[in-house]
Amino acid sequence: MSTEYGADQIQILEGLEAVRKRPGMYIGSTSVRGLHHLVYEIVDNAIDEALAGHCSQIDVTINPDDSITVVDDGRGIPVGINQKAGLPAVEVVFTVLHAGGKFGGGGYKVSGGLHGVGASVVNALSNWLDVEIFKDGKIYQQRYEKGHTMYPLKVIGECEPEKTGTKVTFSPDGTIFEDTVYDYDTLKQRLREMAFLTKGIRINLSDLRPEKERRREFYYEGGIKEFVLYLNRSKDSLYDKVIFCEGEKEGVYVEVAMQHNESYNDSTYSFVNNITTPEGGTHLSGFRNAMTKTFNAYAKNNKIIKEGENPLTGDDIREGLTAIISVKLQDPQFEGQTKQKLGNSEARGAVDSVVSEQLTYFLEQNPAIAKMICEKSLLAQRARDAARKARELTRRKTALEGTALPGKLADCSDKDPRNCEIYIVEGDSAGGSAKTARSRATQAILPLRGKILNVEKARLDRIYGNAEIKAMITAFGTGIHEDFDITKLRYHKIIIMTDADVDGSHISTLLLTFIYRFMPDLIKEGYVYLAKPPLYKVEKNKKVHYAYDDKELNNILLEVGRDGNNKIQRYKGLGEMDANQLWETTMDPESRLLERIVMDEESAFDIDRTFTTLMGDKVEPRREFIEENAKYVRNLDI
Repeated sequence: MSTEYGADQIQILEGLEAVRKRPGMYIGSTSVRGLHHLVYEIVDNAIDEALAGHCSQIDVTINPDDSITVVDDGRGIPVGINQKAGLPAVEVVFTVLHAGGKFGGGGYKVSGGLHGVGASVVNALSNWLDVEIFKDGKIYQQRYEKGHTMYPLKVIGECEPEKTGTKVTFSPDGTIFEDTVYDYDTLKQRLREMAFLTKGIRINLSDLRPEKERRREFYYEGGIKEFVLYLNRSKDSLYDKVIFCEGEKEGVYVEVAMQHNESYNDSTYSFVNNITTPEGGTHLSGFRNAMTKTFNAYAKNNKIIKEGENPLTGDDIREGLTAIISVKLQDPQFEGQTKQKLGNSEARGAVDSVVSEQLTYFLEQNPAIAKMICEKSLLAQRARDAARKARELTRRKTALEGTALPGKLADCSDKDPRNCEIYIVEGDSAGGSAKTARSRATQAILPLRGKILNVEKARLDRIYGNAEIKAMITAFGTGIHEDFDITKLRYHKIIIMTDADVDGSHISTLLLTFIYRFMPDLIKEGYVYLAKPPLYKVEKNKKVHYAYDDKELNNILLEVGRDGNNKIQRYKGLGEMDANQLWETTMDPESRLLERIVMDEESAFDIDRTFTTLMGDKVEPRREFIEENAKYVRNLDI
């Protein structure tokens, strides 16, 4: 059937209809991530008040019905009539897109809000939203439903003359979002981050839902210096002090805090007006440039690097570094509403200048620390050279042998990566079953012998020297670290298939640690999965059922009847299944269960800290983590 496409088919979405029609354009997605984004938008407005010097406390509450209340003690949203709109300013803020006090009207010097869509988007995507403003001894109130004003702004009571602030309560719209249940831990991580980045702000988080009642307070007088200490809590720091650089250049306020640790990973996080920039940008470039030139200048002046020796690279200097770069500027230019990357050229020069000058002073005043960092960087340089030689040797060997693939890989015949998947399988016996069971056209099998190297505790040269890791790198085709190229990926599903026991979980964690540290884009792009083999086989009257957890086992037993004819087998390993069983339970695309590994870049530092806690050298943080999270463990073999 043909459809006319003329002038009348061009739709004009009025007011907040555009947000309800295309919510993903404004909050990224309608998943759980988008749901939590609503809270961040309202809290960001309160943080902007704090940055302007008018707010000292923010209270965030998850109410029993999963609505959210955010209260701040800022100046309160203006209640006077906006002349252009002919409406109270608060109503304009909540009902008109691209309206706000952050476009150069003098209300805010710096702000995370860029497009003036935050509050109005939250309103548009809520079943209802109530706003109360405390100002001039009065309490003003207005209510909206699905973005529509229910009645004019009114005074509902009185307050102390000196009390000011804003209280927003909203209930997300269940017809828009996939789920409307808030996760306390997700909010906790984000609010902690905001408190670190806004020195002196007190943020309280309360959960009032039945049987979930809890409360946390975040307050960090030391700001990002405390942030670095928090991130390094699970690591052995190289020196006690946190290097702190602070200053203002060309209207850009710069704060940088850093400390090296004994690990081999660079954990640098950048923020602009308290908004995380996972893709970095000009402020990160300025920081890296300052680090490289300042440390090389110091090393040469103090004869740590001799005449004619290679200079240190940025990667060498940043090995084991934890750093926070926070800049604040009046007119940030981000790439898109998601604010992933900063584009302002003045930020590069400002960060470079502030860090170069103050880091130089620090190194001169702390020669013992400077020497430790330079020596660690020189060790990193030697390891990098050894790794490069190992890579080149592998490439030459490959060219001579005429094949790039490891001998134990059973590859698939289809060469289109979109159709292909590779199973990383623990052990030769499971590998043998998997090779027999697989669909040879699209499924490749790579068996690993035992547990791979823990890359959290190893430098690059040892990683390239590990046979199991080399086999994976070669099979995937992308290279690792600075050589990584995702366009060369040979399989669009990388499936980790291990036994459903503690050892299998450990092997999975080792593999995920390697991928996260050296090929993180594979996780970001959604190419990494965990296979979910069944835990039980139930056989009755020659009929076979598989259960993937205890609940499913109970349901099957209820269905088939609990009696002496039931044969129940608890699988301890993949090797206990024959090829047919492995295929129909774990490898058949029609019936298998796969768990995709996902990574939320907004809480990258928490992911980083979890890997360090679980896989690093320090025992105490790992013990604390296990005690705190033991209650969430399922199917633990004892």
